Amino acid sequence: MSDKLQTSRAKRRYRDVRELIGRPEDPTPLVALRCVRPKSADLFLKLEWFNPFGSIKDRTALYLLRGIEERGGLGSREVVEPSSGNTGIALASLCALAGVKLKVCVPDAVPDEKKILLRMLGAEVWETPDDLCPVEHPKDGAIALAHSFINSEGGSDRYVMPNQYENPDNVKAHFETTGPEIWEQTEGQVRYFFAGYGTCGTITGIGRYLKQRCPDVRVIAVEPQKGHHLPGLKNFGESKTPRILDPEVIDDVVRVDDEPAYATTLQLFREEGLIVGPSTGAIVHAAKQYLAAASGVAVCISPDGGMKYASFFKERLGHDLLPRP
Repeated sequence: MSDKLQTSRAKRRYRDVRELIGRPEDPTPLVALRCVRPKSADLFLKLEWFNPFGSIKDRTALYLLRGIEERGGLGSREVVEPSSGNTGIALASLCALAGVKLKVCVPDAVPDEKKILLRMLGAEVWETPDDLCPVEHPKDGAIALAHSFINSEGGSDRYVMPNQYENPDNVKAHFETTGPEIWEQTEGQVRYFFAGYGTCGTITGIGRYLKQRCPDVRVIAVEPQKGHHLPGLKNFGESKTPRILDPEVIDDVVRVDDEPAYATTLQLFREEGLIVGPSTGAIVHAAKQYLAAASGVAVCISPDGGMKYASFFKERLGHDLLPRP
């Protein structure tokens, strides 16, 4: 891939913050990893926390609300959505701009930083213990609660749920924006793509786009182990598989434990200077394992930054966070 440096963005003025959400003509950065990388492959990180609300879910939220408007609009209804935090924050920001009320149903294990941001943006936050959900899907309590609002008497007249787990607009967001960005930024040389299992809009949309451009691209899903503490990622043994996942797009699945995921996150902080969230650590760890004997250009999604996880890092990493002697 060319080593030429990208010039900085031309100075621009924007009508509002929505115009800062990543687009193919104005992409989020793609950064090479210099230290935390496999021996032979060129590993790049797509820094999605450069979106204005701090995560890859900015793209999803924009497309979800745009789709609702195209299908007749909200009217006087309130938005309700289950989220592990990032989609909720993006929706809360966009709803604040539009003067729309929002309820966000979140698992009670979501970091306090995310809950505070949601409330700062005016969202009504409903925290849900896992036991709200049927035993076969013990991690889907927030989804169950969001559906209970819609299914309540008169709920369809009072609420609308974008439903990122089932809405094809989630996939469309990444097929139309993130995928083309990666293809252009790698000059069409990407041959491996890594993303985590979550709502599956990211991996389905980007994977589908890249495979249309080059069928040889391998799409690798990263899945945490059961009982994990990696916000935003899902293990499909304890969560329902989202309807928008296209399994035909997935070539391989790599499963990651909490310990190496957090250790890699710490490495990315200290060796690459990248303030990333723990899901990024999980994805990069999986990529290093998978690419141990491979060559070529590989891209990992970095879904969000680490600022929203300070309390998680303090709890999970403990004394490793102390300054080095």
